[in-house]
Amino acid sequence: MSRPLPKAGRYALRAASLGIALGVWQLLTSLDIDLWLRFSQFPTVADVARAFADRLSGHDYWTDLTDSLTRILTGFLLAAVLGVATGVLVARSRLAEDLLGPVLEVVRPIPAIALVPVAILLFPSNEQGIVFITFTAAFFPVLVSTRHAVRALTPVWEEAVLTMGGGRWRILASVVLPGALPGIFGGLSVGIGVSWICVISAEMISGQYGVGYRTWQDYTVVNYAGVFVGMVTIGVLGWLTSTAVELLGRRLTRWLPRTSYVAGARHRTPRAATPPAPLRKAPEPEAEEARDEHLV
Repeated sequence: MSRPLPKAGRYALRAASLGIALGVWQLLTSLDIDLWLRFSQFPTVADVARAFADRLSGHDYWTDLTDSLTRILTGFLLAAVLGVATGVLVARSRLAEDLLGPVLEVVRPIPAIALVPVAILLFPSNEQGIVFITFTAAFFPVLVSTRHAVRALTPVWEEAVLTMGGGRWRILASVVLPGALPGIFGGLSVGIGVSWICVISAEMISGQYGVGYRTWQDYTVVNYAGVFVGMVTIGVLGWLTSTAVELLGRRLTRWLPRTSYVAGARHRTPRAATPPAPLRKAPEPEAEEARDEHLV
């Protein structure tokens, strides 16, 4: 059985894997290798690094970064609040499920990016339309996860609160929301990733400034190194925001039991304890008297 690596070793292994990937990219593009995949059309890692350094020294990069973050955070926070509230309402109220359920289930399969024409017609500015697209992308994953998490709660907890004299708001604050938190944060993690996909696409179509808008502009002027700068920026921002949501979820659910998984490790099944030998049952009074009479 292999021993698990320490934390420093794991971080070093992750950095090494990233370095190997970058090295393979540099090798394939610098040698202009074309084996069905045309790596000769790609910029090298050095070209992307130089373009990245030039962008960091300019004002437009930070403006784009601020605009994209503002859009994603605004839409995602709205989706988090309304998605959790709607999910709890639909899961706890049959009337709400009958009124809102059909509309939500019809709109949910529509990709958020397909609502760009609707956003252009509906909102007076492109900025509000992009926030709407971001909100729609994150709203339904949060809604569905919250609804399933609330419905999966055991009714014993609710009955216990009712037995102690608690009302609906007490049940909501003490049972429903804490019990559904793991499922809610699962939906939030999915929602933040989908939000980044849709906000970048919306910026490419109808945005003014933003990482997606700048990436598309670089593509139109055949600046492929700039395109990869935008892709790397999107990946890093998505990773940071997803990590922030995950860390917040862990902090708010510290009361849950944690399990550690080690790949390749064999988990020993605990041996069942040998039950104690059954105690000899004391003879009942009637049986004792009958035995005495028989002896006599």
